[in-house]
Amino acid sequence: MVTIVDTLNRPRHPEKAHRPENAVLRKPDWIRVKAPGSAGWAKTAEIVRANGLHTVCEEAGCPNIGECWEKKHATFMIMGDTCTRACAFCNVRTGLPDALDGDEPQKVAEAVAKLGLSHVVITSVDRDDLSDGGAEHFARTITAIRAASPGTTIEILTPDFLRKPGAVEVVVAARPDVFNHNLETVPAKYLTVRPGARYFHSLRLLQQVKELDPSIFTKSGIMVGLGEERNEVLQLMDDLRAAEVDFMTIGQYLQPTRRHHKVERFVTPDEFKAFETVAFAKGFLMVSSSPLTRSSHHAGEDFERLRKARDQKLGRA
Repeated sequence: MVTIVDTLNRPRHPEKAHRPENAVLRKPDWIRVKAPGSAGWAKTAEIVRANGLHTVCEEAGCPNIGECWEKKHATFMIMGDTCTRACAFCNVRTGLPDALDGDEPQKVAEAVAKLGLSHVVITSVDRDDLSDGGAEHFARTITAIRAASPGTTIEILTPDFLRKPGAVEVVVAARPDVFNHNLETVPAKYLTVRPGARYFHSLRLLQQVKELDPSIFTKSGIMVGLGEERNEVLQLMDDLRAAEVDFMTIGQYLQPTRRHHKVERFVTPDEFKAFETVAFAKGFLMVSSSPLTRSSHHAGEDFERLRKARDQKLGRA
């Protein structure tokens, strides 16, 4: 069993110092990850560093970093490493972000080309300080990747662009292949887990993407183990299907530090499998549900399955 540490060697979360400490539960045997350090991992790290980029793999302390980076699969985090929100589950630092790097879209595109990615995931911190929440920066990054790697499919994982009129339209116009925005948890937990967000705004954002361009796949994910009830998860599935979301991910919440929201329980692999069965029955084209499922884990392989599932549904297979 591996504990993920901050590979950037910097102090984390001074803004969470006021929060009470929560005991960190011992992880069960079914949550095991490969320690980072292979030759492939080192090569990926070298390309990320050389281009001065951030990855959510490091910033959020993802447990799958060893496996993904060994395969040169990195999820790039644009618009800096500092978020304007302080969600109780998140390991990304909070504060006043730096100004946008105008060259970042091209740097990301160059890194994607060097890694030879067939599918790339681009995410970001929340940038409530920007008038468009960073929508134009997302669009510029998509355009730069298209120019540098025409064969690469692009998946974006965006913030909610809360109170930023017209932002989602700007991003959709750049035509990513997959538009992902995570609900993160059931609505009853938003006040304590995701206090800066609004559940129905996030649902509406996903619905808007489909209204603007039905050809774009939509995707959303949640964490379990935060104290939610099973029936709340099932209702959330129905809400996502009402918004015509194609792909749902469900993973185990892992507490980054004692200052973060505690893990209420570890959901068993059998329960994750049951969630997957129900979600497929509700009409999702693609479902990934397991303890170590994360939004961008196996994203390339899942995208191919997603595309095939739509083709079959439309009678193209």
